[in-house]
Amino acid sequence: MDYSLVIAAAQAAGPCPVGEEPSWGRRVHALTVDLHLIAQQAAQDIDRLESASRFVAFLEDVGIEESSRRGLLTLRSPAGETEHIRTEQQETDRGRELIERARGLRGRWVLVFRYNEKASATRSVRMLAHLMDLGDGAIAVNLAKKILLDDADGAVPRAQAAWAEAGLPDSGAVSVEQLQQARAGLRAGDGLGSRFESVGPEQGVQPGGVDQVGP
Repeated sequence: MDYSLVIAAAQAAGPCPVGEEPSWGRRVHALTVDLHLIAQQAAQDIDRLESASRFVAFLEDVGIEESSRRGLLTLRSPAGETEHIRTEQQETDRGRELIERARGLRGRWVLVFRYNEKASATRSVRMLAHLMDLGDGAIAVNLAKKILLDDADGAVPRAQAAWAEAGLPDSGAVSVEQLQQARAGLRAGDGLGSRFESVGPEQGVQPGGVDQVGP
């Protein structure tokens, strides 16, 4: 048993009033169970993020799908292609939080974490795991390199070639358009380069973009 949860629950419950030990103990017990459930949910969310595909897109609109009561996001890739991605149901805590977050990021460039949820034996639904605000389109170089390396299936020489061919810097930030240029060069298999510093692929992250997702 993780007694750190009990300690945290006791701290949250506050000092035990004299003569109220039984009720205070029940309060600590209930808080410990709550903290355990919260920790389990957090672990599941982290596992989902680690295995999610990631891509950059412009968040155009956020609505509610009438048939499923899921949040429905309209995304536009740097190449101009449109894709829809869904959240969990609006009535769930997670669905409501993601919908509210997406509404706050409407009209901005975002890093999308996406996973596929099996809807039937032959059909999967594109689902939103997380959104990261990229502001007006500036992406930190280290993050841009990781995205490009994901696109290259972890092949550093291919990512180096595309990065150098696009003439991107070794530090600072790049625009979404610049990253898209490097991704296009990667797909075309252009040149060799040496300006890309080796960045290891993140565990479980699959290469992907708005123009690459299935089904």
